[in-house]
Amino acid sequence: MSFDRVGVIGGGAWGTALAQVGASGGRDVLLWARETEVVDSINGNNENKVFLPGSKLDPRVRATGDLADLADCDAWLVVTPAQHMRAVLEVAPSAGRPLVLCSKGIEEHSGAMLHRVAAEACPSAPIAVLSGPTFAHEVAAGLPTAVTLAAEDGAFAEALRERIARPTFRVYLSDDVAGAEIGGAVKNVLAIACGVVDGKGLGQNARAALIARGFAEMTRFGLANGAKRETLVGLSGLGDLVLTCSSTSSRNFSLGKAIGEGRSAAELMSNRKTVAEGAFTAPVLARLAEQMKIDMPVVAAVAKLLSGGAGVDQVLQELLSRPPRPEAH
Repeated sequence: MSFDRVGVIGGGAWGTALAQVGASGGRDVLLWARETEVVDSINGNNENKVFLPGSKLDPRVRATGDLADLADCDAWLVVTPAQHMRAVLEVAPSAGRPLVLCSKGIEEHSGAMLHRVAAEACPSAPIAVLSGPTFAHEVAAGLPTAVTLAAEDGAFAEALRERIARPTFRVYLSDDVAGAEIGGAVKNVLAIACGVVDGKGLGQNARAALIARGFAEMTRFGLANGAKRETLVGLSGLGDLVLTCSSTSSRNFSLGKAIGEGRSAAELMSNRKTVAEGAFTAPVLARLAEQMKIDMPVVAAVAKLLSGGAGVDQVLQELLSRPPRPEAH
């Protein structure tokens, strides 16, 4: 397999950073963006001033607003918001082209993981998942980063790794597509919870406890849905969880922090230019957990908070008043 020319679908910060990674090997990358100002900024200034200001891009990164222009690319990195992935792929000229899913979430109306969504939208396309602890501005700057690339076809995954890996962008292979996706989806919800703890001023002890108990929820959900435990304790699970639960560079953490400081979720979501995927994942994840009888109290609390069903103080009281239980449960 040869992936000489790569297309990136999605002109946000993460899509732009991945385009920079793809071009750093001296090859052309074409990025599709919905926003005209993003296309103009990249082509005119080698910079995405809308979503990744301050990061100069390789001149080999070019942008387009026409999905048809990606028809000549050998593979696509799909970095659309999770809730729009199906609609974009259904109109894109895929023709069985390999897809590397780089978004993190669960489709809200169907409850489907994104690799299922992509398989339904592009039935003949080989699919891989790229996930891990990644802040876009650090990746674009060439700072050391490690990610998981998961695909059932080992030869396909190896060829992709050879195309995108760099000394400072280490790619570890896995055949656990479900596990890589579940880690990335669940950690976004838990990051909102950790942000609430920070915004409420509950301390480092509380945040550490929340990360640990949240990881237990991620593990329960992952194992019940076919994930491997070693994937969940790796880069795309625990690694990504630690990163996004610890910094305001995480959109999900910053959303939770603002809620903890007293702002309403509805107001914050209506005013955001960028997508905090955890806000869309929380209700569907809570619904799936309830249907499958998987105990996920932190996820349920975040969903309740985001829906306006309860305030921060009530949600915290409900969590803290849960009866004691063995840690392994």
